Amino acid sequence: MRVGAFVLAAQFPGQGQAEALHRAVRSAETAEEAGLDDVWLAEHHFVPYGTCPSAVTLAALLLGRTRRIGVGTAVSVLPNAHPVALGEQAALLHLLSGGRFSLGVGRGGPWVDLEVFGGGLEAYERGFPESLDLLLRWLRQPRVAADGERYRFREVAVVPRPGELPDGPASPPVVVACTSPGSVRLAARRGLPMLLGMHCGDAEKAEMVRLYRREALAAGATPEQVRAAGHVSVGVAQVADRAEEARETLLKAMPGWFELGLGAHTTVDGRARSMRDPHAYTSLLCDLHPVGPPRLCADRIAATAEATGITRFAFLTEGSGDLAATEHNLARLGGEVLPLLR
Repeated sequence: MRVGAFVLAAQFPGQGQAEALHRAVRSAETAEEAGLDDVWLAEHHFVPYGTCPSAVTLAALLLGRTRRIGVGTAVSVLPNAHPVALGEQAALLHLLSGGRFSLGVGRGGPWVDLEVFGGGLEAYERGFPESLDLLLRWLRQPRVAADGERYRFREVAVVPRPGELPDGPASPPVVVACTSPGSVRLAARRGLPMLLGMHCGDAEKAEMVRLYRREALAAGATPEQVRAAGHVSVGVAQVADRAEEARETLLKAMPGWFELGLGAHTTVDGRARSMRDPHAYTSLLCDLHPVGPPRLCADRIAATAEATGITRFAFLTEGSGDLAATEHNLARLGGEVLPLLR
């Protein structure tokens, strides 16, 4: 089992953006000190929900500041980036970190980002498979050309080649954020593990894993390959002496962040969007995930693993919105919860 931190660099009401980013960096450093296995970094644009606009840039900083922990993006939004540029960055981090970098990619949402970065709604609605396949070829082949609907260029050399790492995987592991049956099928047919969001409960995640298995086997994967896929479950973790104390910490801070951050999203085409009730959503997350005393947290993680078969986790630990409290939460997650699991 691998347990990691999911870092959003969330800007809570009354906080500055630099404060949120500093907490993100300290979260990663503290996660390594606490014995966690990974740190996963989100990226967002133009909203205080997350103040990191480039997960690969923050990953580069954190790989330089840490020595053991795995660092991954969760996720780099592919419609906003050129797949070759992202592939070059991923290869660079893979080589220079000795294989500690993982690249998570996703489709993102129909946000104004698509207008600003020039991809347009087409990149979101239809372009993700082409971009993903080009990215994978860049990470796996010595020379690449493209002749697709969006990307066309003559054959060029892949420099640096991720396969030149003396020890470790030939290329950085790639995971795909999956939020629908279509994205599950896309990941399964390419043999890529899924990243499943914190809004999903165990039953929904288990159903997505079952769909993945069916699609992967139909695409020619072996049962052993399917079992070793390495899906990642995202959740929330808040450790306290009493369950009521842990819930109160999150219910006091997270609704304001959700209201501020999620409410700032603007759609690219003016389509109507609905937002979850911030208090109800926070309460749901407390019910779904390890929020409470160490024994309860360990039992909930183990229950998710048993129900879904997933053994890799990424937990949001900054739900208090406070740096010292986040560091303390990570220390308890590593020092008191992980020993119960292992």
